[in-house]
Amino acid sequence: MAGQILAGIRVLELGQLIAGPFAAKTLADFGAQVIKIEPPGQGDPLRKWRLLHEGTSVWWEAQSRNKQSVCVDLRQQEGQDIVRLLARQADVLIENFRPGTLEKWGLSWETLHELNPRLIMLRISGYGQTGPKSREPGFAAIGEAMAGLRYLNGEPGRAPVRAGLSLGDTIAGLHGALGVMLALYQRDARGGVGQVIDAALYESLFNLSESLLPEYSVFGAVREPAGAALPGIAPSNAYPCADGYVLIAGNGDAIYSRLMARIGRNDLGQDPDLAHNDGRARRVAEIDAAIGAWTHTRHIDDVLAAMREADVPAGRIYSVADIAADPHYRARNAITTVASAAGVAVEMPAVFPCLSSHPGAVRERAPTLGEHTDTVLAQAGLTDAQRDALRAKGVIA
Repeated sequence: MAGQILAGIRVLELGQLIAGPFAAKTLADFGAQVIKIEPPGQGDPLRKWRLLHEGTSVWWEAQSRNKQSVCVDLRQQEGQDIVRLLARQADVLIENFRPGTLEKWGLSWETLHELNPRLIMLRISGYGQTGPKSREPGFAAIGEAMAGLRYLNGEPGRAPVRAGLSLGDTIAGLHGALGVMLALYQRDARGGVGQVIDAALYESLFNLSESLLPEYSVFGAVREPAGAALPGIAPSNAYPCADGYVLIAGNGDAIYSRLMARIGRNDLGQDPDLAHNDGRARRVAEIDAAIGAWTHTRHIDDVLAAMREADVPAGRIYSVADIAADPHYRARNAITTVASAAGVAVEMPAVFPCLSSHPGAVRERAPTLGEHTDTVLAQAGLTDAQRDALRAKGVIA
């Protein structure tokens, strides 16, 4: 799709699993050509993660759409030579190995920058490329813990929980994609050259930590786990209904008044001490108890209808089955369907954000392992004989 914003940008993806590949997927969705380097044999481990259809993960179908698969053994000298060849022709290289791995393979930033001064290199790792922990292994769960997210997740007095998703990886991938876009703008619109983007999992999550550190630095306050509530912001919580829980966010001043009127508690809604958030935060237990007393005998649908009538933000807690059945998702085309190489229809998130001009698109299904090895390497200048020799040695597949 030539009209896409990143059409003509070539990305070389060396990463595996989630963080680096998620960044590359984001760029691919908006038109970049992404050449994914995979090890011969099993390929990216994500191909075998979670639920498999005919031997391939359906997660893979979403994560690797719009990409080309090239099998290269990076542990062999000839494989490293191929990466250097492809890097000469690339705009962006993405990797999420442990720091020092590319240097061991002779693929350091200094080497690649000398080969291609316009190259932008995104390096995603658990702790960043520098610092005392930089060489330690760091997965999403560890980054979430170090950034303070895991400390906050859960009920007071109970073991911390995780969100059930690899937030550290995907949020780092989004930060990395943003860094790539900034670097491309600096290079192409400001006359710059290539540069390195150093994205750490824990820092990407730390960037989202709101007031945690400012409050600690000024007041010595440590925010503690609060279950479903949003500490210091009232009222905003999950409230029990006859058939489950509903989320109600009545923390705007005018919204709070409407909420209290709708549940028959004008005594609280018109109390001058509760007109603003600071007063409500001091009496949040009282307010939550009043809302919960109103919701717990009602069904979720009835509560949501009442909240819509009062113009108060509220919502049910969706499972993925609720998402798949929701008409709003469908009306906005937020779900797209892609036929895998095996022919199964896989529903997945569409391309976000939604642009009015030059929007992103799912152009191609996820590739089979090594599907584009010959095409990409022929375009890079390797002859049939050269490719045959490399394949015989197990360098490519």
